[in-house]
Amino acid sequence: MSTLTGLRARTRIAHDRYQRLRSRPLGVRARLAALEDEVQENRQLHRRIAELTDVVTELLLPVAARDEERVAELLASYRRGI
Repeated sequence: MSTLTGLRARTRIAHDRYQRLRSRPLGVRARLAALEDEVQENRQLHRRIAELTDVVTELLLPVAARDEERVAELLASYRRGI
């Protein structure tokens, strides 16, 4: 599954989960806890997008200006996180 496809799927799942929680007669505390969980998940997704953006940026640099050690480090870090 590509990163973008995974991101879309997780976003859709999170939205569906939130809609289910809103439709139930839950207390404010339960809804707040659900929203806090969603915020944390969004933070993690944004961090992954930033990491992926760093990798892509390094790979798109001209070969003469590219720092091969940095590229290897970024790719290794990204692969560990997958």
